[in-house]
Amino acid sequence: MDYGDTQGSKPGSQMSQQTLLRVVAKMTVPFILIFGFYVILHGELGPGGGFQGGVILAAAFILYGLVFGADELRRRIPPAIIDACMALGALLYASVGLACVFYGGTFLDYGMLRSNSAGDGEALGMSLVEYGVGLTVCSVMVTIYLQISERRSTIRPGEESL
Repeated sequence: MDYGDTQGSKPGSQMSQQTLLRVVAKMTVPFILIFGFYVILHGELGPGGGFQGGVILAAAFILYGLVFGADELRRRIPPAIIDACMALGALLYASVGLACVFYGGTFLDYGMLRSNSAGDGEALGMSLVEYGVGLTVCSVMVTIYLQISERRSTIRPGEESL
């Protein structure tokens, strides 16, 4: 197998030769995603929550982007979908708060969501807020990675970077 000189080739071409790393990444990304969803889904009951789960989910996508390239990640998940998820998560969070106000409580007063059983309302409200936060945090982290990788890929050899 000839690895040759890779300085003149496109960015990330050295990573395409790392077969073991690519296989391990493909095998671990689904488990990281499942764990991230678990942390989000059970965040109101134990350690974790939307922020931590969102970061774990983003770590899976960022790992994929690091191993297979940011362009491949952009191809798999277009930036428009990432932006829509970011907005949807924030909208879900705000909607829960406004629904609480609509039912006569204060912003994020979860007990107002089900007035006949305040405990059920609190569980519902906290879960929905955790889902919104997780979706937003994941989308923001992936967007930051994609923006940094885009900036890095535009710097040519010999140019100075900040």
